[in-house]
Amino acid sequence: MRALQYRRAGAAPEVVGLPDPEPGPGQVLVQVTAAGLCHSDLALMQLPAERLRFPLPLTLGHEAVGTVAALGAGTTGVAVGDSVAVYGAWGCGGCPACAAGRENYCPHARRLGIHAPGLGAPGALAEYLLVDAARHLVPLSGLDPVAAVPLTDAGLTSYHAIRWAMPALVPGSTAVVIGVGGLGHVAIQLLRALTPARIIALDVSAEKLALAEAVGAGEALMSDASSPQGIRDLTGGLGADVVFDFVGTQATGRITVECAAVEARVLNVGLGGGAMAMGFMLVPFGMSAYAPYWGTRGDLTEVIALARAGGLDIRTETYTLDEAPLAYERLEAGKVIGRAVVLPGG
Repeated sequence: MRALQYRRAGAAPEVVGLPDPEPGPGQVLVQVTAAGLCHSDLALMQLPAERLRFPLPLTLGHEAVGTVAALGAGTTGVAVGDSVAVYGAWGCGGCPACAAGRENYCPHARRLGIHAPGLGAPGALAEYLLVDAARHLVPLSGLDPVAAVPLTDAGLTSYHAIRWAMPALVPGSTAVVIGVGGLGHVAIQLLRALTPARIIALDVSAEKLALAEAVGAGEALMSDASSPQGIRDLTGGLGADVVFDFVGTQATGRITVECAAVEARVLNVGLGGGAMAMGFMLVPFGMSAYAPYWGTRGDLTEVIALARAGGLDIRTETYTLDEAPLAYERLEAGKVIGRAVVLPGG
């Protein structure tokens, strides 16, 4: 099969030929229909060699949908030919967190060397993906693969973050979304579909601010040092009840704290390498901060159900496997509008 691999630390990913994987006991072989690209991939490829927790080469890609191609011995719950989405936050499967579907917070995964596909285990930017267990597959039930594949991370992570913030997203509340990229433009739609909150979007790109308004933001502001005051002006001086930072730089961390209201809930979702200062008199009174990771298996089922009901409009750009390195270049340059999706068989 053909696959896109990150082969050497600091080098650009390459398309290579690999043997077709074969499923072992309990495993599922998925023929990949579509795979999404994410800033997490860029963050991984920017790490120095000594900080990588797994050996190279690595097949990239942690967003995947496809068709079940083969089953390992003893595998039940899916059948060859099923159209599925892949839940990527793999855990040990036996601890209380995993039993509750919260494999994204499995406390044993790192110690046991369990990695997500594309983030340590062979990933989805290939013609075939080996999935470790059938519990990590969710039926697509007729959803378009290109529109559906971003749900496995961009949708799932946003939905999980919003679920945590729901107690503050009441009538009359204000939610700020910083960064209208792959996750941010989905988060705006989820906020619109699930909550009565007013939505204010921030970004450095006029084109992405236009996207924010098109998918449901009430206001869209340029993201800069004036943003906190602009948000306070829009909220009668009170600030935002919830702030989602999908960028995660030092600058957006400052904006997050400066625009937050008393008792606000703020979420650092982006991988920009920044940090928010926390402490008495450094943040609004009663402010809560959360650093979510991906989402639960139940969350993915619910996001897919919402998409099936017509509640989401995922913007995508499609590429062939040979074009995937170019797609990563566009993603790093901030030129991708919505989510970049690779079609390994295209």
